[in-house]
Amino acid sequence: MEVKLIKSSFMQEQKTKDALCAFIQWAKQLSIGEYCRKFETLFAQRQGRKYCVFFNSGSSANLALIQSLLNMGQIQRWDTVWFSALTRATNAMPIIQLWLTPVPVDIQWDTLNVSSAMVKKIHEQTPLKVLFITNLLGWCDDIERIQDYCHEQDILLLEDNCESMGTVYKGKKLWNYSLASTFSTYVGHHMSTIEWGMVCTDDQDLYDMLVMTRAHGWDRNLPPERQDAIRKKYWIDESFYTKYTFYTLGYNLRPNEITWFLGCEQMQYLDEIIQTRETNSHRFIEEINNNTDFYLLKIDHLDVFSNFAIPVVCKSQELFDTYRERFQSAGIEIRPIVGGDMTQQLFWTNIYGLSDTETNAKRAHNQGFYFGNSPEYRDNEIAYILSLLKRNA
Repeated sequence: MEVKLIKSSFMQEQKTKDALCAFIQWAKQLSIGEYCRKFETLFAQRQGRKYCVFFNSGSSANLALIQSLLNMGQIQRWDTVWFSALTRATNAMPIIQLWLTPVPVDIQWDTLNVSSAMVKKIHEQTPLKVLFITNLLGWCDDIERIQDYCHEQDILLLEDNCESMGTVYKGKKLWNYSLASTFSTYVGHHMSTIEWGMVCTDDQDLYDMLVMTRAHGWDRNLPPERQDAIRKKYWIDESFYTKYTFYTLGYNLRPNEITWFLGCEQMQYLDEIIQTRETNSHRFIEEINNNTDFYLLKIDHLDVFSNFAIPVVCKSQELFDTYRERFQSAGIEIRPIVGGDMTQQLFWTNIYGLSDTETNAKRAHNQGFYFGNSPEYRDNEIAYILSLLKRNA
């Protein structure tokens, strides 16, 4: 039996494709327009945030967020930015590319995430300005204590929530613990628009800057009252120069109306997707925790646990080789845990060299993999994967 990470491009794929074909026929424009604003409003409301800005990928959302903070003067070149060591390159790369000082933070075994104890320990040695934490694969550690500590120490806390859309911790959605949080709607994630991503925040000034950073530093996509304010501030002639005034450093990270339409279509299935994946994940993790070959995974601290893939970390290299071969031979699509330990990736070692320090992130990199948690898995596919997780399969 072959079981892929994802089974289709969209939830209700044929229905979504039919709706998309009809939209393309009657849409007045396919560049940025009314569907952008509609989706951003819907998504912000769903997340319990005041503002949402849509981008052409989750990676671009990360880049735009860091650039916007630089544009606003909230951070400066060479400021120290910590990031979760076990993550994707798109969290570490913008820090390096924008001339900041990256510091990886190790993870805890049972949550695969950064803890407040680790943050406090490292901050005593290397004071930081920004903590860019990844809520990895639906998990968090004691993020409320991290939030409190960052507030006490005047540290900007950011969340990458691309893999945890739907997770609730202590009555609060994960993406609401920070100044701003990033999301991805890549085809393999919780809700698919093929590509694209978002930033959510409650800070109006940051929202304005994100909108301008997304599109060349222009003010074209700001609400009219915010356009008026910035034009008056800089004495811009509204009759001629307004559309071609570049107020700040920016990029072209804009999505399009096709993507926004897909977002609005798929939003109606998001609750079902989250609920189904949570049900599946509890079955998978129970089997993992019954196998002494694997490190235990903790989820009982989460009110809602939502992820799109299930990680497995073996207790030795030999066990990793055994289970990797078992899953691949059985036709189960598996991958390294997200991007692995960033300090082991070539882009990092080419700049900073290879570290010999033993960390939890490095062990997860060398001895871990993940398999899918598609909401479209059939019962026999789930049972097949569960059988492979048994110690004496």
